[in-house]
Amino acid sequence: MNLAISSRVAVWMMAAGGALAALPAMAAEPKIGVVEFQRLILESPQGKAAMESMRAEFAPRERTLQAQGQAVKAKEEKLQKDGATMSEEQRARAEKELRDGARDFERARGELQDDESARRNEELSRLQRTIVEEVRSYGKAQGYDLILEQTAVLYNASASDITPAVLSALQARGGSAAPKAATPPAKPPSK
Repeated sequence: MNLAISSRVAVWMMAAGGALAALPAMAAEPKIGVVEFQRLILESPQGKAAMESMRAEFAPRERTLQAQGQAVKAKEEKLQKDGATMSEEQRARAEKELRDGARDFERARGELQDDESARRNEELSRLQRTIVEEVRSYGKAQGYDLILEQTAVLYNASASDITPAVLSALQARGGSAAPKAATPPAKPPSK
């Protein structure tokens, strides 16, 4: 019976020893970083290039729409100013032209807004993929266990904010959209 107890104690001690040996590995604090995704979108060269590209793409249509809106406004002002002196037929024609012009303007404005929205969504999706890949690459290169987005965090010590370092990595890549291998140029502030 003593032999059975001592072998159980020996097995228990070996198991406890193994658990104690693994304890430092389990007790090591994970390396956690926080990133401001919106800041990366707005301040990265890739984000700025996407916004500038969209502005350039839609500027001609916006100018045309602006001119169309001014023409409608001019017709409205002319009708208000001269409406009292117009014949019934002239007034009816001017009102119809004003309604048709306003309808065309609203349709063109709606189409422009829809096109801009669709294009913005495409660019934002592409930019998000680029930024996520850069954050992942940076996290792997720097040995992070977890990187959270700032809006999902209730408290964050500034030492865990890696946004400036990831922004530097994105700036090092310039306006290119394709992710590169992770060798970030800057290290995050130490904890």
